[in-house]
Amino acid sequence: MLSREDNELLCRVGPGTPMGALFRRYWLPIMHTHELERDEAPVTIRVLGEDLMAFRDSEGRIGLTEDKCPHRLAPMFIGRNEENGIRCLYHGWKFDVTGKCVDMPNEPAESTFKNKVTLKAYQTREHADVVWVYMGDPAKTPEFPVYRWATVPPQNRIKAKWIQDASWMQSLEGGI
Repeated sequence: MLSREDNELLCRVGPGTPMGALFRRYWLPIMHTHELERDEAPVTIRVLGEDLMAFRDSEGRIGLTEDKCPHRLAPMFIGRNEENGIRCLYHGWKFDVTGKCVDMPNEPAESTFKNKVTLKAYQTREHADVVWVYMGDPAKTPEFPVYRWATVPPQNRIKAKWIQDASWMQSLEGGI
């Protein structure tokens, strides 16, 4: 039987936790690719204790960013996904899939303030009809894993998604 302290250590995966740091060192599957359409509404998702927003831009690239605008913390998921970026509905600040602010309509055209503003964004990859994310140190991004199941034709693989209200450790223990 684990002590309360050991259980907390193993089960918490949010930012700044030991297990959170461990999981952020790997590419993680987070959603099906068909859940995101170009220039359509973003999708909110919680990954490793972080509330995030996923969207597909006009060019088909996937962005996974924090879900609040850095200006007034307006929810970005109600923003407009348009012309290669997500635009906050509060003051119209627009961000690309890397989290870079690309438009700030309430600033003069010559202003460089937008270059100082970013959304926290994570690297994503599409593979085998799944969206994957790497949430760790970008300087230490591991090679993308290619699992055997992902190399077979789509008609020969099954993928499923469910919400399990449990910690990763409880899920692993239950599966064993």
